[in-house]
Amino acid sequence: MGLVGRVIEAAGIPTVTLNMIWVYQRLVGMPRVAAIEHPFGRPFGDVGDAETQRAVLRAALAVFAEAKEPGFVAHLPFVWHEPPEETRWHPAEPSPIIALLKKRREGAGPPKAGEPGSAR
Repeated sequence: MGLVGRVIEAAGIPTVTLNMIWVYQRLVGMPRVAAIEHPFGRPFGDVGDAETQRAVLRAALAVFAEAKEPGFVAHLPFVWHEPPEETRWHPAEPSPIIALLKKRREGAGPPKAGEPGSAR
């Protein structure tokens, strides 16, 4: 996201990146960072938790009011609701692309015509 943010900023549009690894901000040049302590893949909150998702979005957008120039890092006040060792990283049912990749890995062969991932 650092490269994209820099290109957008070069066009005169300020950006804020929601990021779980904020320490890399200076290495990759993310212009403004809203740092959050959430698991990868869930920066806005848990699946189905619209209240937290809205709160995170609003907090990230509020960084614009504080961050007057690139290089700013704001630490958002959100804490994940489970300890890392208890966090379930994957949904009970995999997404269609993950199911397809798993099926292929288990030896189901290449996709048939018309299936996702087929050339035809």
